[in-house]
Amino acid sequence: MVFWDVLEECRSVPKLSSYSGWVVDHVLPHMQENQPSSETSESSRSTSDLEQPSCVPKSPVRTPAFSPVSSATPDGAEDKHESQHAEPMALQSSRGIKVEGCIRMYELVHRMRGREGLRQWQEEQERKVRALSEMASEQLKRFDERKELKHHKEFQDLREVMEKSSREALGHQEKLKAEHRHRAKILNLKLREAEQQRLKQVEQERLRKEEGQVRLRGLYGLQEEVLHLNQQLDASEQHKDVLKVDLSAFRTRGNQLCGLVSGIIRATSENGFPTAEDQAVAERALQEMRDLLTSLQQEIARASEDKRRQDLEAQVKRQDSHMQQGPEVHRETPAPSQGPGGKQNEDLQVKVQDSTMRWYHQLQDVSSQCVLAFEELTNSKDSQAKKVKMDLQKAATIPVSQISTIAGSKLKEIFDKIHNLLSGKPVQSGGRSVSVTLNPQGLDFVQYKLAEKFVKQGEEEVASHHEAAFPIAVVASGIWELHPRVGDLILAHLHRKCPYSVPFYPPFKEGMALEDYQRTLGYQVKDSKVEQQDNFLKRMSGMIRLYAAIIQLRWPYGGRQQIHPHGLNHGWRWLAQILNMEPLSDVTATLLFDFLEVCGNALMKQYQVQFWKMILLIKEDYFPRIEAITSSGQMGSFIRLKQFLEKCLQRKEIPVPKGFLTSSFWRS
Repeated sequence: MVFWDVLEECRSVPKLSSYSGWVVDHVLPHMQENQPSSETSESSRSTSDLEQPSCVPKSPVRTPAFSPVSSATPDGAEDKHESQHAEPMALQSSRGIKVEGCIRMYELVHRMRGREGLRQWQEEQERKVRALSEMASEQLKRFDERKELKHHKEFQDLREVMEKSSREALGHQEKLKAEHRHRAKILNLKLREAEQQRLKQVEQERLRKEEGQVRLRGLYGLQEEVLHLNQQLDASEQHKDVLKVDLSAFRTRGNQLCGLVSGIIRATSENGFPTAEDQAVAERALQEMRDLLTSLQQEIARASEDKRRQDLEAQVKRQDSHMQQGPEVHRETPAPSQGPGGKQNEDLQVKVQDSTMRWYHQLQDVSSQCVLAFEELTNSKDSQAKKVKMDLQKAATIPVSQISTIAGSKLKEIFDKIHNLLSGKPVQSGGRSVSVTLNPQGLDFVQYKLAEKFVKQGEEEVASHHEAAFPIAVVASGIWELHPRVGDLILAHLHRKCPYSVPFYPPFKEGMALEDYQRTLGYQVKDSKVEQQDNFLKRMSGMIRLYAAIIQLRWPYGGRQQIHPHGLNHGWRWLAQILNMEPLSDVTATLLFDFLEVCGNALMKQYQVQFWKMILLIKEDYFPRIEAITSSGQMGSFIRLKQFLEKCLQRKEIPVPKGFLTSSFWRS
């Protein structure tokens, strides 16, 4: 673009100086006036045609009309000089021609100079163009080099990115390989552990079967001995008429023990092999059968001695009467003890069995020893010790108060908190960290207070809301399984507050105050006032319901290999023993109803036919006894029990108790 502008400028018409213009403006007009217009035109045209080349443009000739004199004069002096010499210049035409020739020569020289300048300018422009072209070529080369360098850098960057990606991919692959090897190693370890566990389970199963077979053979031997002893009991029936003594209680109990052992073997044949608990129950039944036979023999011996003595006395009296020849004297022998309604109660008792009493006293001794163990902490006057005692009591009792049926997860949190406290781990209570290790006697204190709180919940919470028995019982059962001493203390507190849970009817001792005796029976006495019978029965009902729930429930997160620390066999023992004792008005019917409503379904599944025999025994033999001692104003509990059992016998099923914890509860 610049090149063409320069070239166009070179081609423009050359211009004369200001003096040449003045000559043209002042000389040529006078020459034109003297010559005819045609001649001047022709001569000017011919001269112009001859002298001016066709390639050079013609210079325009100015006329006076377009060139005023005043505008071309450099100053006022020149205007004056023009007016003085105008006339002589007009007369000198030859001079004008010379001037015109000079002008034309000047124009020719100027054109030549212009051509030379143009040629030089063109050469200069060509050099510049070549220089620009070379520079552009060099710039193009540099541009190509930069472009090539850029491409090279981009290729290098792409190559580095690809190499980096390749390295990362290789690293990721190596990492995946390492993880795969690690997982394969862990999987192999798990497989080996699973195989070892399987082999261990197989070995345990083999040992269990061997032990089960040994126990089963032992049970068969026990059953044979029990049946043999029962035959001896049946053989003693011949003494009944001779000695005039009723031995039906011994025979009834013997048949019950035979049925118990037979039921164990029958259940064992259905479920596999007998457990250690089954063997222990059978051994206790055998021992009781032996004791029963010993008692029977002692009773027969005592009756024989009494008969012999009576016969001897009668013989002596007859001899005396014959000697004295006096009238014959008829003496009345004491009649057998008559029960209420005139029925004999020879086969029932009021006193509990000796083994049960020994168990009762052992539990009370455990409770007393526990109290003595933390006596120093209880009687301490130290403020720090009092604070520790208060914190421990809160940590033990508050979680028990929070037990509810809201959710299984909440119940597990409460259980874990109690278990951690008993295990010596610190727990949060009242915003502070509490542990039994804070005091050497802390564990004994916590165990005692915890057991006391469980029983108190049965006495108060369960008495008011029967469904509360199951969550409280399942936590108590789980704690009992992990901490057996707490279970013994629970039983000790339960027996002390509700002696009918033994079952045990405390006797009235000579010299005992009436209020103290009422307390031993379970009544609350405040300010010499005994609580109302309804409130008393309500509390006893709550504690029996709690006990009935405990013996059938297991903590679901515990080890299933272990047996229940206080299972259904104890419930069967309690039911059998209370039916072997004289009923108490209003109390026995209430407790039987509460116990069977809570635990009847579990006992039915466990003992099956034997259980229904027990229910028929209650209906046919025990109901009349309860009815005989129950006044018309206390028939409510008896009627409730009677209707419940009749409905169960009609349906041949004991319903699941209301509020029983199902599997869905533990998923909540």
